[in-house]
Amino acid sequence: MDIKRDKYLNDLINRMHNGMIKVVTGIRRCGKSYLLFNIFKNYLLEHGVASSHIITIELDQRKNKKYRDPDTILDYIESLIEDDGQYYVMLDEVQMLQEFEEVLNSLLHIRNADIYVTGSNSKFLSKDVITEFRGRGDEIHIYPLTFKEFMEAYNGDMYHGWAEYVVYGGLPLTVTMKTEEQKISYLTNLFKETYLKDIIERHHIEKTQELEDLINILASAIGSLTNPPKIEATFKSSIQSTISLNTIRQYIEHLEDAFIINKANRYNVKGRKYIGTPLKYYFEDVGLRNARLGFRQVEETHLMENIIYNELRSRGYTVDVGVVEKRGTDENGKEYKNQLEIDFVANLGSKRYYIQSAFSMPTEEKRIQEKASLVNVNDSFKKIIVVKDVVNVTRDEDGITTMSIYDFLLKENSLEL
Repeated sequence: MDIKRDKYLNDLINRMHNGMIKVVTGIRRCGKSYLLFNIFKNYLLEHGVASSHIITIELDQRKNKKYRDPDTILDYIESLIEDDGQYYVMLDEVQMLQEFEEVLNSLLHIRNADIYVTGSNSKFLSKDVITEFRGRGDEIHIYPLTFKEFMEAYNGDMYHGWAEYVVYGGLPLTVTMKTEEQKISYLTNLFKETYLKDIIERHHIEKTQELEDLINILASAIGSLTNPPKIEATFKSSIQSTISLNTIRQYIEHLEDAFIINKANRYNVKGRKYIGTPLKYYFEDVGLRNARLGFRQVEETHLMENIIYNELRSRGYTVDVGVVEKRGTDENGKEYKNQLEIDFVANLGSKRYYIQSAFSMPTEEKRIQEKASLVNVNDSFKKIIVVKDVVNVTRDEDGITTMSIYDFLLKENSLEL
């Protein structure tokens, strides 16, 4: 399987020799190690770097357990730096290294060493590193395979590829698996044995059933507005559990830090301000979300929305849920004020796009409904409706572009079409 992941390789190339620690973060099994130890290492070798000048240590491997000791690993790395040439130091799963901040700080002082590390927990890793080194930690966040990357490795057409992707997601190993049974078993066990165990052990969680119940509630509610009080009410009514609000907030934070879920805050477009709650949660990988629910709730409408969210994030956009107020007068002359929702407000620098995920628009009534929030935005940024149907890219009299999910995901310049 040859998945190039060119975007992330270029991110690393552009950060070479910048005097900072390159911190590659992402959910476990999303391809961080492969990027660093295969793709980037091969790039260095192809560009004339001697293998003796590339120092790699995979800290999650049992045989490297001794290198989790700070003094042992420093002595080992320093012993391998034998001349004044440029060395590249790559540490995998650096959160397993004791006192890793001090170790990385020491490595920064080696004049001819360029440092790259990976890690699977944001709070424990990237936030700490970036804070600790006051601007000398440079984060590159890797997502599971986008649909475009998935199709590079998938042996079939885009329609069958979509049917596969929407169910089993984009973790690289799933693409190589031949049967549905393999994929289901892999994703189900990965969630339980890797992600859950990791969170439970790291945060010393005793009420593990409550954590599992919370994940199920969030997985069932992707694309729906929610917040901790709403989740607490669900626990009380559906599970007869008295979990505290504070515990719910903590557990959600743990899931975010492990990159399992991401939140989209609500943004008042006309008022140009954020609205506290409720908000939406999306899963970093839809296959993991589906595995969590035993592949029973595979609603393509919600999953398509989750995939669009992930695509925008992987392209570097910050993504919010838009709220726009519509004022008017009813047939009795009474004034009214409605809040309409825009699925996504995507921002990157000076660029902004308003994007609506509409699975299908079979009738004019449905089209008017999907457009309602977009036509009430009074600015000139581009407005897009993404549909599942195969359609030509069109722009209507209101300046709203409609395009197919396939064009949106497979064409790199899709937002400009």
